[in-house]
Amino acid sequence: MTNRKTLLLIALPMWIGVAADAQQRPPVRQIGTVSSKSSESFPTLVGVRALPDGRVLVNDVGARRVLLYDASLSTFTIVADSTSDTGNAYGGRVGNLIAYRGDSSVFIDPSSVSMLVIDGNGKVARVMAIPRAEDASAIGSPTGNATIDANGRLIYRAVPGFAFGGGGRVQIQGTPGAARTGPPPMPDIPDSAFIVSVNLATRKLDTLGYIRTPKIKMEVQQVDGGGFRMQSMLNPLPVVDDWAVLNDGTIALVRGRDYHVDYVAPDGASRSAAKIPFDWQRMTDEDKVAFIDSVKAARARLGANAPVPVAGQAPGQAAAPGAGAPQVMVFSQTVTGGGGGPPPSGGNQVRLGDGPGGVEISYVPANELPDYKPPFFAGSMRADTEGNLWIRTIPTAPIPGGPVYDVINKEGAIVERVQIPENRTIAGFGKGGVVYMVHRDGTKQTLEKASIR
Repeated sequence: MTNRKTLLLIALPMWIGVAADAQQRPPVRQIGTVSSKSSESFPTLVGVRALPDGRVLVNDVGARRVLLYDASLSTFTIVADSTSDTGNAYGGRVGNLIAYRGDSSVFIDPSSVSMLVIDGNGKVARVMAIPRAEDASAIGSPTGNATIDANGRLIYRAVPGFAFGGGGRVQIQGTPGAARTGPPPMPDIPDSAFIVSVNLATRKLDTLGYIRTPKIKMEVQQVDGGGFRMQSMLNPLPVVDDWAVLNDGTIALVRGRDYHVDYVAPDGASRSAAKIPFDWQRMTDEDKVAFIDSVKAARARLGANAPVPVAGQAPGQAAAPGAGAPQVMVFSQTVTGGGGGPPPSGGNQVRLGDGPGGVEISYVPANELPDYKPPFFAGSMRADTEGNLWIRTIPTAPIPGGPVYDVINKEGAIVERVQIPENRTIAGFGKGGVVYMVHRDGTKQTLEKASIR
């Protein structure tokens, strides 16, 4: 009896603390009214750059264009595209659009390892070289959060290094060369990445912090003809970190394991904020199986229209085609010494599309999902013009309507919970309490301008 009382006394404060945290979460309010919508629709819109006078640059990665819209989103001019119409080539791969000094912007083109400086009139004023060519794909990723701060530092997530272990030469099916002499080597992919800065004037590289990234699990399966099939296995609910740069150059690192923010100031000083209240939801074994089944079913319903997932992002998210995102893309490839064959069927695999162009998506076993549903997916965070973080949270209970964002102030405390309409995501912010949202309608997307309140 004494032991039971002791355990109760120990557990009671913990339960009270959890309950208090849940009670401290602000009520959900709705985002302000949408004031205008873009006259053009896009196949894939990733990122906007709001100018001080209300105009906005749009990175239309699906059509490989950069557009400059007026403040009402009714008319636009083409800044760069994939044709010869403007004389400013977008590049062979998708690029990244970020703010620069004043009303100027920078378009980062990883294919040419260059950065185009765009002035306030939408004209390319000059071209700079990417300071570290080996990091061009990470800096030029439209989903990579690269930023140039007021001190002239280019801040980005460095490319994670990984190496293939084992021995033997590998031949990809259908390419000439030496045949496989042993089992294909498996890559050792790290589960963390560094956030670094490069001074554009001195080219000095500094490491600012690190974030937890999805651990990619690889599997090898033998197929008919003596070959092997190497496939990455996706965890649709990983515990990850995310990051953003605030308006004063401070780096905010949001930790997914216990949901708090670590800050790194421009002078290198670091601090940790208190844990953010969150309604943690425990996942039973049955919950984990049901979650993976629901993800597979949702993707199967979309068929060939389903986006190729990126590790750590929400199941409905995907990197832009060819984006070169620093997250690890799910892939499936047959490695063989002369044979080949279709992949084995069954298990946790879902095929998106028919024929050789279809993508095989494989999921980790359900028991590898976390015991508690994490607060957010990778790529779920944006910083507004006031230095607040907007974090799109994973719902732990049914909430009608669209996604809900936790708004975190510079002290790392939650001040609001804001819901946006269905089928929308926040693409960026403008001055004067303006928010830009991407509205997905089937295979088309439009840009919407709304007020935060």
